[in-house]
Amino acid sequence: MLSNHFNRWTFAALSIAILAVPGSLSAQTPDHQADNSAQFPSSLDMKSLTTSGSYLAARHASVERDANSAAAFYRSALRSDPKNNELLDRAFISSVADGDKLADRILTIDKSNRVARLVVGVRDLKQKKYPSAQVNINQSIRGPITDLVATLLSAWASYGAGDTKTAIANIDKLTGPEWYPLFKDMHAAMILELSGKDKDAGVRLERAYKLDDSMLRVADDYARWLTRNKDDAAATAIYEAFDKKLPRHPLVLEGLRETKAGKKLPPLVDSPQAGAAEALYGIGATLTRRGGEDLALVYLQLALYLEPTHPLALLSLADLYESVKKPAMAIKVYERVPASSPLKRNAQIQLATDLDAADRSDEAIKILKSVTAEAPKDLEAIMALGNVERGRKKFSDCTETYSKGIDALPDPNDKANTVYYYYRGICEERSHQWPKAEADMKKALELQPDQPHVLNYLGYSWIDQGINLDEGMKMIKRAVDQRPDDGYIVDSLGWAYFRIGNYEEAVKNLERAIDLKPEDPTINDHLGDAYWRVGRTLEAKFQWTHAKDLKPEPDDLPKIEAKIANGLPDLASSSDTSASSADKTPADKKKEDGKDVDKGG
Repeated sequence: MLSNHFNRWTFAALSIAILAVPGSLSAQTPDHQADNSAQFPSSLDMKSLTTSGSYLAARHASVERDANSAAAFYRSALRSDPKNNELLDRAFISSVADGDKLADRILTIDKSNRVARLVVGVRDLKQKKYPSAQVNINQSIRGPITDLVATLLSAWASYGAGDTKTAIANIDKLTGPEWYPLFKDMHAAMILELSGKDKDAGVRLERAYKLDDSMLRVADDYARWLTRNKDDAAATAIYEAFDKKLPRHPLVLEGLRETKAGKKLPPLVDSPQAGAAEALYGIGATLTRRGGEDLALVYLQLALYLEPTHPLALLSLADLYESVKKPAMAIKVYERVPASSPLKRNAQIQLATDLDAADRSDEAIKILKSVTAEAPKDLEAIMALGNVERGRKKFSDCTETYSKGIDALPDPNDKANTVYYYYRGICEERSHQWPKAEADMKKALELQPDQPHVLNYLGYSWIDQGINLDEGMKMIKRAVDQRPDDGYIVDSLGWAYFRIGNYEEAVKNLERAIDLKPEDPTINDHLGDAYWRVGRTLEAKFQWTHAKDLKPEPDDLPKIEAKIANGLPDLASSSDTSASSADKTPADKKKEDGKDVDKGG
């Protein structure tokens, strides 16, 4: 929920598609120890590998998006085969820290290598070697995306060399797909702004805005131009229109505040380097959502080489690492967002989410508490904090946190608020405050009567307590009707049948739940109990043994081991509540502790 909303802010409505090479000049050093990737190879690791071993290790690291390790292994292979062009190219492509040096080496062997030309050209641009930058960048052209990137970067190099006319002419003569004009007008306008040609810049910005008024950077720069060249009311209208499409974007809110205060806002960029970084960021951010993560990594890292504190490029790069399941690398990037940036608060929230994913929940909670202390009604931060506490079974804490969120709701009866009452109800139930939990679940159903997760949780809780049996069973069945392929909800139905003594129906539904979620220890445990009650004792012991192998909760393990040894007591001598798994937290409840509910109707 948080991440999806956050990413919409980060990428703000660009639309193109491409492909593949990791970057080279980024300053970050990912913490592989905390990541799921392999530990960064040591010199001893390198010496012990053959050339083929190094190559295979490098390919594996590349698949895992572990660019540093991949580069190290490729270099190890190169030491044994220094003239192997393929190894050299792959080492360069995988490099994060030394890509510019490898680019020079590649160009001595292959002067037409386009990726190396691009990297060297960007390095020249950063060093204000504008003629050399133009030569190298122009030789990097290869296809629709790289044509556009090279043209924009070359134009910024021309502007840096003092030739605005050539910069604009080269942008204007570029032809290509229907999405080219947006980028062409935007960057031509930014160059014209810096050249003091405000009237011409305004024409370009207005045209770009009409092409796509949902593109954040276009809307922002156009509003900024209006503050300097027209009036605050016109600029305010642009920001307010964007806010309706994508509410409460921090950069838009900042623009609104400053515009209403009568400030004349500067252009988005202030140098050729910043303009080139903007081009690389804009296209790189788009690629992360279009299946081109590897090339996006190149562009975003090159953008950050030019502008190390570009907050949107940092957020896009961090999100890219999240999308390829590298939270520890994302953490390093979020930590680089400047404290002065309006996006710092958003970075802190997402940083905490990644810290929690990396089993650093204490740090995550500390950060989120700091954010909520500064902004007590920040619902996004409150929800993030409650979710971390709930996931870490701090149920008393998350009850208090979600209560703060409910107290801060502008309209408690908005159906979108179902999630707050549902999550608080879970935390109350798990901290043995059933009357309060029941009231919150009923409130959630009042807001969304057919919300399947709430129906399932409340219905099962009633059956588990032996109350409202008919109504509880109807609720669970309504949940299953809506989510027939949700193994946890189907498990709840099967377990509800078990609790009321209908063991044949319990077996039927629990077997279906196992088909849907075969690796869940609690569902396997439940099915073992149901098998035992219908006389399928060998199968019951098999399911219990499988549940044990799947690493159940520590409190459940001794109960499972006891059943493997002794089975379930006879119904005549003992109730299922004490003898079976019924005294455990039901599978669905346990899993729902970490699942978002739908916010729609």
